[in-house]
Amino acid sequence: MAEMLRFCAAAGLIRYSEAAAECRGRRRWAAVRCSSRAIPGQQAADVAAASRLVAGVGAEGKGLAERLRLGSLVPDGLSYKESFVVRCYEVGINKTATVETIANLLQEVGCNHAQSVGFSTDGFATTPTMRKLRLIWVTSRMHIEIYKYPAWGDVVEIETWCQGEGRIGTRRDWILKDLATGEVIGRATSKWVMMNQDTRKLQRVSDEVREEYLVYCPRTPRLSFPEENNGSLKKIPKLADPAQYSRLGLVPRRADLDMNQHVNNVTYIGWVLESMPQKIIDTHELQTITLDYRRECQHDDAVDSLTSSEFAENGSTNGTATTKPHDQELQQFLHFLKSSGTGLEINRGRTEWRKLIR
Repeated sequence: MAEMLRFCAAAGLIRYSEAAAECRGRRRWAAVRCSSRAIPGQQAADVAAASRLVAGVGAEGKGLAERLRLGSLVPDGLSYKESFVVRCYEVGINKTATVETIANLLQEVGCNHAQSVGFSTDGFATTPTMRKLRLIWVTSRMHIEIYKYPAWGDVVEIETWCQGEGRIGTRRDWILKDLATGEVIGRATSKWVMMNQDTRKLQRVSDEVREEYLVYCPRTPRLSFPEENNGSLKKIPKLADPAQYSRLGLVPRRADLDMNQHVNNVTYIGWVLESMPQKIIDTHELQTITLDYRRECQHDDAVDSLTSSEFAENGSTNGTATTKPHDQELQQFLHFLKSSGTGLEINRGRTEWRKLIR
C-alpha cells in the first residue's frame, strides 16, 4: 500500500500524507478509492499503473500474455483498445466472421480491459471486494449491431469501456473498427448485474464495489448508441404461441460452461439461431441481435429454441406494437428459449437480417 501511495503522490494524484492518514488500516486498493473522486480523466491511467505496481505487475514486469496481446488502455485511461486478427476457424459459410466470433471477441476485450487495470484473472472482471464476497457479474442484456462482417485475415480493432447503470448493475459498450480503414463496422452495448456465486441470487452493487471500478469509467456518460430511440432500448415482447419455427431439446456441451459455472452467454446466441428458417440463413445475414437473459442455464438443462417472424404475412405484429417495415429486404424475428422440462423462460430475443450481397 505504501508503494501505491508513493506512486500516486509522485504522479500528482494525491498528497501522500493526507492519503496515508485517510486510508490507514484499509486494504491496498483503498488509496485508489479514497482519491478517485478527485482524479482527472487524464490521470486515470496512472492510477491503473499504480494498482498493477502494487499487484507486482509494473510496466517492466508485465506477464507474457499482456506483453504479447495487441491491446492497451487509451491515454486517458478510461477505455481500452485491442486488435484481433480473424482466424480461419472463426469464419462461417460466408467466409466472414460469425456473430459468435464477434460476441466472443467482445467478451475477450472486456476481460482484458479489466485485467489491464489490475482486476481479477480468475473471474470475469471481478473487483477485490467482489472476490472477497464471492460475487460475480452476469449478463442481463446484450445488443450487437454489425454493419460489415470482417473476413478471414482482417484485423479488427475493438474499443470498450464500462460505466455505472443505476444501483443494480453496470454497463459495458464497444465500438468495432476495421483497423486498415478506420471504418466503424459494428457497435455493441450490454448490461450486467451482480450475483452471489454460491446462492445464485442477484445482489445490488454496493458503494464499495462501485468505487473500485468507477475510477476507470468515463466521468460523463458515453454511449456506443447515443441516438434517441435506438434499437438497444427496445423492449422484446414474449413470443406468441404457437411459434413458426422450433428446435427442441438442445443440450449444453461441457465446453459451453464458463468459469462462473453456468452456460456462457455466447452459447445462447447459437441456440437462438438454431431455430432460424434455412431460407433466411441462405439469403440474408444477421445485422442486429438483442438478447434479454432471464434465467441462467446449467450443464444438465435441455433447451427449446422457438422463433417466429415479428411481422406476419397479413401485416399484423407478433405481440408488439411496432409497425411493419417498408424495407422488404430487412427481416425481423422474435426468439424464445425455454427449459424443455419446466417450460420456464431462459432467454428472449430479437434479430434483424439484411439481404445478403454476394
